[in-house]
Amino acid sequence: MAGTGTSSSGPRATIYSVAERAGVSIATVSRVLQGGPGVAAATREKVLAAADDLGYLPLGAARSLAVQHHEAHGLVLPELSGPYYSELLMGFEARAAELGQSVVLVLADSRPDLARAVRQLATRVDGIAALGATAMPPDVARALHGRKPVVIIAGDPQEGIESIVAENRESAEALTSHVLDHDRTRLLFVGDPDGAPDTRDRYAGFVAAHTSRGLEARDPVRIPFRERDGERFAARFLAGGHEADALVCANDELALSIMARLLDAGVDVPSEVVVVGWDDVMTARYVRPGLTTVRQPVQDLGALAADRLHDLITGCRPTGASRVLPTELVLRASCGCAQTETTLVRPKRTARGRGTDV
Repeated sequence: MAGTGTSSSGPRATIYSVAERAGVSIATVSRVLQGGPGVAAATREKVLAAADDLGYLPLGAARSLAVQHHEAHGLVLPELSGPYYSELLMGFEARAAELGQSVVLVLADSRPDLARAVRQLATRVDGIAALGATAMPPDVARALHGRKPVVIIAGDPQEGIESIVAENRESAEALTSHVLDHDRTRLLFVGDPDGAPDTRDRYAGFVAAHTSRGLEARDPVRIPFRERDGERFAARFLAGGHEADALVCANDELALSIMARLLDAGVDVPSEVVVVGWDDVMTARYVRPGLTTVRQPVQDLGALAADRLHDLITGCRPTGASRVLPTELVLRASCGCAQTETTLVRPKRTARGRGTDV
């Protein structure tokens, strides 16, 4: 079983050097790296540690040629709770299936040693797509680069590595400006800009909208992006812990949970407090008041990542470019608009309708 890898200062690693480092047979190394049974836990740990130390990865492409197909696409997500991740997975898996690929999924939040989990995944698949730095640490991406195809979704660009993102800053500025047009003067951004690059860019758009009007944007309320965190924020808000007449939320999951808690407490949305979100999940269209938000093509992000990964696996040279998919501002009643639904902003698209390279 051939393999490739590079230690920090030595020649290419092979299955033989891993076996020598771990003090086991090459057959044992092969069973461990393929996830086979019959290996003691302590021995498995020694093999994995040796492979990590040497930077060893089996040649998945060589195994694929032997069976005349690509084995799998790897996908690393933080978790599966919430509508965003499921939409992304649906888009990725559907496109991979069209290409004849299976998908091996790893959830970062359930892995105490994510770097090792990703390196182990790399021994089982022909290429890996990952959602941002939380799912693919930069040092791991750099280690895999050149040895396994890697695509980063909704993360900061890394030199020489393909990335696919949705536009965030301009639409966030348009959304915030629209809220300010409703004569709201005490806006709060709810969500942690340090939690993800796309949220950081949304807060940058929030700040830009204030700056363009000579206003000073308030510091964000730094909370995670889950439903329960929105409920906790709403409880503090109702108790007087925050003062605002508009809440610009980092995603729809926060916005919907906050709005539901406020409405249950008798707060009039939007007359007393405007609530807006981001993503345009299905529920945003059916709650009352309808949620003003930014629609991003989450399934398209997943599908395009699978497409690009397939291109790289089958020999397309990496460009290191970022593909940026457009987003749309969708107005509903939660911001104070009377319309049931109006698409206000539709950024320019390419002829293929799949975004632009930047």
